[in-house]
Amino acid sequence: MGEASSPGVAEVRVVIWAILALLGVPLWLCAIGIFVLLFNNHKLRKRPGDIPVRVLRPGKKRWTRGHAVWVSDVFAWRASPAGWNEDVVQISGASVRPANAQERKKLHRLADEPVVASLALAGGTSLAVAALPEDRPALLGPFLNATVTSRPAPESERNGHE
Repeated sequence: MGEASSPGVAEVRVVIWAILALLGVPLWLCAIGIFVLLFNNHKLRKRPGDIPVRVLRPGKKRWTRGHAVWVSDVFAWRASPAGWNEDVVQISGASVRPANAQERKKLHRLADEPVVASLALAGGTSLAVAALPEDRPALLGPFLNATVTSRPAPESERNGHE
């Protein structure tokens, strides 16, 4: 009787190992994909000029956590940790202010007293971006020394050449 049930047990073990092998391959692929995603996100956070931000896009109610960088008058940001949301927008003006009580409530994990920049998009709408108080100059980017509604000076004027 013991010998009759042995082949059945052996077959079940083979089937179990086959199932585990088939499931193991996708799990390894998922693990590699997650590692690559996290590694790329880490590289982005270490860029020169990187600013940890929260972005409130037009028409949205929730702030999106991310990292941003200025390239001339272009503001580029990418959501963290995966980067499903990203945007590259041309900015025509910027102003910064302390966050109000309602904004501070939603931005409590960012800082106790975050600053909020209103970035005027070239298309006419605006983008609200919050950051740490010490990142205030970086948040304004090329508009740091400009008036609130003006475009940044051309490269030749910024370097003292005409």
